[in-house]
Amino acid sequence: MKPLIIETARLRVRRIGPEDVNAMFDVYGDAEAMRWVDDGSPITRAECEEWIRVTRKNYEVRGYGMFALLDHESSEIIGFCGLVHPGGQTGVEIKYALKREFWGKGLATEAVKALLAWGADCFGINHVIATVDPENKASQRVLLKAGLQAVDPRTNDDGSITQVFEWNASPSDADR
Repeated sequence: MKPLIIETARLRVRRIGPEDVNAMFDVYGDAEAMRWVDDGSPITRAECEEWIRVTRKNYEVRGYGMFALLDHESSEIIGFCGLVHPGGQTGVEIKYALKREFWGKGLATEAVKALLAWGADCFGINHVIATVDPENKASQRVLLKAGLQAVDPRTNDDGSITQVFEWNASPSDADR
């Protein structure tokens, strides 16, 4: 088993590898789960393989990226969460997605809180954003419960709107 990055009450968080492509496809290939992501289309297995390759390079360059979320008891991969720089943006963004059967249980909030604290502790990351479709109220609740705050929405090139959330490390985060 790969070494753990973080362990919470209900989750184990570890780096992803090529052996995780099926689990990634289970999450990101689910059309219902992906309706809120990018253009709303699920991604292919080949796109999952590429995402894993990019993530492994991010580990080498930055020390962080997307991570597998494992159920603490069963060790099943239930989703993914990470600190990323989509499209080469300079700022850090937190992303997450869980298998639908794990929605509504507070697991995404638990993962986001843990990764924000880990990023602050290990990499001095003191500012993180998250982007959400304005109609995705469940994801907005996750972010608010995890300590992010809604800021002005962003208008995209195609005229669509994205709700932006921000997290800034507090002095107590840096002291951990």
